[in-house]
Amino acid sequence: MDAVRTIPDLCRRLISFALRRCRASDDLCRVSVALAASQLAGSPVVRISISDTGAACCLEEFRDLRVADPRIFAEKWDGTLAVRTTGASDEEVHYYNLNLKEGGTDNMLTRLPSIAKNGMRFSGTEVCLSVSEKFEVLLGEIKQFIEKVLILNIPNIAFELVVQHENVYKSCCGDTFLPSESMPSPFSASNVERLKYGFEDYILKRRNNLDNNLGLSSNAMEHLRTGMGSICSSKISERQNPGLTVDAVIIISEFSDQTSPCSMECGHQTQVLYFKDFLPSTISKSSLIALKSIDWKSYGLTLGNVMDQGGGAYLEWENLPPHAHIDVIFHCYQAEVNFPPSKLKVLSERSLLKKAAKLALDDMKEKHSGILLSDRALKIQSHAPDLARTLAGLILSSNDMEFQGECLSLLGLQMGVGADIVEECVLDKIDAVIVLNDRKPERCKEPVPFLFEDDCLQEMDFEDECEEGEDSYDFLDI
Repeated sequence: MDAVRTIPDLCRRLISFALRRCRASDDLCRVSVALAASQLAGSPVVRISISDTGAACCLEEFRDLRVADPRIFAEKWDGTLAVRTTGASDEEVHYYNLNLKEGGTDNMLTRLPSIAKNGMRFSGTEVCLSVSEKFEVLLGEIKQFIEKVLILNIPNIAFELVVQHENVYKSCCGDTFLPSESMPSPFSASNVERLKYGFEDYILKRRNNLDNNLGLSSNAMEHLRTGMGSICSSKISERQNPGLTVDAVIIISEFSDQTSPCSMECGHQTQVLYFKDFLPSTISKSSLIALKSIDWKSYGLTLGNVMDQGGGAYLEWENLPPHAHIDVIFHCYQAEVNFPPSKLKVLSERSLLKKAAKLALDDMKEKHSGILLSDRALKIQSHAPDLARTLAGLILSSNDMEFQGECLSLLGLQMGVGADIVEECVLDKIDAVIVLNDRKPERCKEPVPFLFEDDCLQEMDFEDECEEGEDSYDFLDI
């Protein structure tokens, strides 16, 4: 684990430990973060308490927790963590002091007198520290971190943020709960479904902060086009990191007002959110390569650049309209306890991320007709109006009334309709055929259905061999 560089970074690490303890528990758990501001000898001091009701704390988790520069931390923190913890089967609550500025593990741990539980059965851990830090900065960093964790919708964990500061506006004082508002079924849904609901909720809240006209309502949801994909390596090859899973959710937002603050703020750049083992994480270089190698053009998107800014990935697009924005999130997690060699894991993660992104794009394309058309389909579609006008003219200019009637009947029209209606109907048919044919992988495409065939708009079953062929192509990049 990298050394801690800032006080907010330390708090994020301690919250991560609490999350792991809760995930190790089979019961419903709570993670509570409390911030209390006070004055000590004329200097502002913030007391931080991070507690959970998960499994008992294993002190080994603090072994690799070190500060990067003790001289910087000396001005803000004395390096001491006060820890109290107990397991469900323990008869006592155990107290410890940990000094992270000491060199060895033996020196950093001081055991304090325990307190009897008197037959009560409960488990949990609380870690406390006092720091000299700007309260508003610390609160903002912690809240932002919790909001990201909430995207995952971990079903057995609830969050609580307790703020005590006389200068903070009233709505932030007392108990502030930050649950996801759109998770319909936390225990029955899969991880990728929870990720989808949480990511939509996160985006709507972020948009709402930028533009008050786009609230958390059903109308706001209509602006989102969402696709999700999930792939596990054990479904592809037992040799490639069995149990490693990558979930992907991609959302395209549309704004009716191009001059709104939300539309201008989003721009043509996408920040890729990345989670590793149920925690916000930095994205690996191998995953960045996977993002670059995705065939975005087959979905009508032109990727300009992939940037790595401090471990965070940003995608720049060349052809997004000014009123649209793309959001991307990945979650990579291991289903098994034993991890394989790191080299194999990196290779497999890269391939899985690329496949999960493709599944998410295909899912969005399937659910929202006419969206994410390939460059080729868009080019063909640009000629469709001229073709529709020509076909409509041929039908209506024919002196054979029986032929004209049959054509109009196949279009669902009656004799005597205007040329504009016929042209519009033909154009709709052409667009539907283009969209239908564009859904299929290029090497698996069959001849395009006849334009005036009655069942030309029926769903077509794709051959399983096509999907298997895609898998084999994806792994050629490794």
